[in-house]
Amino acid sequence: MQLFLRLAWRNIWRHRRRTLIIVLAMGFTMALMMMYDGLIDGFEDAIYSNAIKVLGGNVQVHATGYASKAEQSPLLPLANDQAVVAAAKSLPEVVGASRRIKTGGMTTNRKGAFAVEILGIEPEEELPVNLVGQNIAEGEFLSASDQDVVVVGKGLADVMALKVGDRFTLAGHDAKNQMRTRTVTVKGIYDLKMPDVEKRSVYMALGEAQSLYGLDGVSTEVVLTLQHLGQEDAVIAALKPRLQNVELASWRTNFPEMVSAIETKGGVMEMFSVIILAIAGIGILNLLLMAVYERTREIGLMGALGLKPFQISILFILEGAMIGIVGAAAGAAMGLAINAISGAAGFDYTQFASMTSYTALINERIYSSLGLEKLPMRVLTVVIISTLAAFYPAREAAMNEPAQSLHYV
Repeated sequence: MQLFLRLAWRNIWRHRRRTLIIVLAMGFTMALMMMYDGLIDGFEDAIYSNAIKVLGGNVQVHATGYASKAEQSPLLPLANDQAVVAAAKSLPEVVGASRRIKTGGMTTNRKGAFAVEILGIEPEEELPVNLVGQNIAEGEFLSASDQDVVVVGKGLADVMALKVGDRFTLAGHDAKNQMRTRTVTVKGIYDLKMPDVEKRSVYMALGEAQSLYGLDGVSTEVVLTLQHLGQEDAVIAALKPRLQNVELASWRTNFPEMVSAIETKGGVMEMFSVIILAIAGIGILNLLLMAVYERTREIGLMGALGLKPFQISILFILEGAMIGIVGAAAGAAMGLAINAISGAAGFDYTQFASMTSYTALINERIYSSLGLEKLPMRVLTVVIISTLAAFYPAREAAMNEPAQSLHYV
């Protein structure tokens, strides 16, 4: 096999210019895919991380039995919530841990009745990591001592014709599943540029929610915000042995529609990547097929010296694989260099934030990752496609009759 490897390596550099063109084509394609991987990681971290902050954190901790009733937003007291917060804050991946009370309810005024999610939060704990508090367009954010005041989204404020200082009726289910109503005052209006999201939630101070819904001194969930997406499994694994009688779930469990959106986007781009590489593979097929016709006498000589047809085929397949390996190595080097530069400098996409509700969550520069997570798969794809492209030329070479090939002019 060592002889075949040496011959294959020598043969691919016989026509340096032709080989370099194919290698650069495959390498450039792979570098573009890695750049895309790194940029998408940056986008996901900027957009989906912010979306998760709005929807309810990377990881949520509830009392045992919550998951089976999650659709009803049950008010199951999390008795050891302070211990959960302390354990979570001891982990380096956790940048925020706060207690909440969440229940379903209705808002009503002269404009009508609207279904909402009522959230009792710790304002001081959530402000550093909660986009709601960081995007107050009118009025002020909550404080821990607030009573009978709420913060609403601009989307809800628009449909209910609310302004700061206006009052409306808020109704929600308490711990005994009884309806509790209260007239509240709008203290602040937040604007995320996402009207559909802004219509869904009403925020009040945790102490007020505890009093209103019969949960004195306790909460129903602890929300954890992490440094980056993808750290959820490690955090859950670290917390499980330290916490008893709780359920831990990541955003992938709590927000399946977001997972579906990410996977669908990724699947489409993977298909395009394979198509682009397949086009580059046609170049390898052409290169090796030309080599078969140009080396007819040489192939005949190898046959005359005793090489069997399948051994000649292996030689050409090895040439295709080696071109793929060289192309993958060149592509990996280019891709890592590009991602390292863009990861340090970043891209300013804030000017496009208002284009769609999806990009509205971009509030900072996008920093690419190195794209290492998918690098092995990218390398393997390049090598497989280049090897497959060599099969037809290898078959053509193996079918040459040595006696006829030696007389080929």
